[in-house]
Amino acid sequence: MKAKANQLASRRKNLGTNIYLNLLERAVQERTFLIIIGLALLLAAFATLNRNMAMWFGFAFAAYAAVANDSIQSLGTFIESNRHRPWYVLWLFTGIILICTLTFSYIYFDGDVTYRRLLDANGHTKYPHPEQFSYFQIIAPVVLLILTRLRMPVSTTFLLLSVFSSSSSGVSSIIHKSLTAYLLAFVLSFVIWYAGYNTIRKYFKKRKAHAVWPVIQWVISGALWSVWLMQDGANIAVFLPRTLSLVQFLIFTGTIFMGLGLLFYLRGDKIQQVVSEKIRIADVRAATLVDFTYVLLLIYKLLDSTIPLSTTWVFLGVIGGREIAVNIARSKKGFKHKRKALRIIGRDLLYATIGLVISVALAAGANPGIRKDVLEFLSINF
Repeated sequence: MKAKANQLASRRKNLGTNIYLNLLERAVQERTFLIIIGLALLLAAFATLNRNMAMWFGFAFAAYAAVANDSIQSLGTFIESNRHRPWYVLWLFTGIILICTLTFSYIYFDGDVTYRRLLDANGHTKYPHPEQFSYFQIIAPVVLLILTRLRMPVSTTFLLLSVFSSSSSGVSSIIHKSLTAYLLAFVLSFVIWYAGYNTIRKYFKKRKAHAVWPVIQWVISGALWSVWLMQDGANIAVFLPRTLSLVQFLIFTGTIFMGLGLLFYLRGDKIQQVVSEKIRIADVRAATLVDFTYVLLLIYKLLDSTIPLSTTWVFLGVIGGREIAVNIARSKKGFKHKRKALRIIGRDLLYATIGLVISVALAAGANPGIRKDVLEFLSINF
């Protein structure tokens, strides 16, 4: 009995030692990133002392963090199916679309680059530009950068817009619109892939895609990237005045353009794995069909209302519905692949939910009114 107890204690000790060594090894591998994050969190505290410094500091981190995290949905399949092409070709293609999309909004909406996501036609907004930035507002994009590094597909809309919301209604309206969009995306994607699985599989079984497929994919990917900017450009612009001067617009566009170049150079960085692990997503035809479903839903939601939308949740619905449909329709027996699909989808949803909880916590820290509403909600329900 004593020998078994000693053996169990030894195993626990070895397990604890292995965990410690793995964490230490990971910390050494990520030392440059950890140093940057540490400095960012420290500088954020000093930035709160100066409004302009806080504004540009938050924007600089948001410009990269938002695009990097959301790259899995707007550019993930495009990157995955074009790994054989030079990164700068992909960068210039998406960069030109970026400039055209933002320039149109800037001119048409008199200095507003968000397509009325933050400012309505009467000049009203639920996400006012603060007279003084709080620490929680400034560190929101830094937190997003950390979650992105951990390969967590969280909603940048929840995380970045929530901390600027003037009331809890600004947060709840985003959540409601995003969750309904997720359900719609999941059902639509499931129906498309389950009903058409045999036809799609028979056609995709060909070793080589027709030469026209890459052209179709680039057109659809370009449209998707443009629509994504119309929806989620607000997540970056929220740190800047609601209407921009020409100089501010040039800095805004140029910063995102350069951040986009870094993202393509890194081939989507670590979070690209969320797309890479999905079944046959590197096939240009599968990638195109996923993007086509996704862009249709975004256009529908774009025209539906000007309430900001979490495009991350829409994308998770699209790939989740596809993954479940494909695994159910496959002729292979057993539950191995089905369990794997459920595990992947469950993990993605868990990460997105963690991001939502963190977003609400940051919003509560930044806004006393939201904090009061959250505490009242918790006291009533728990």
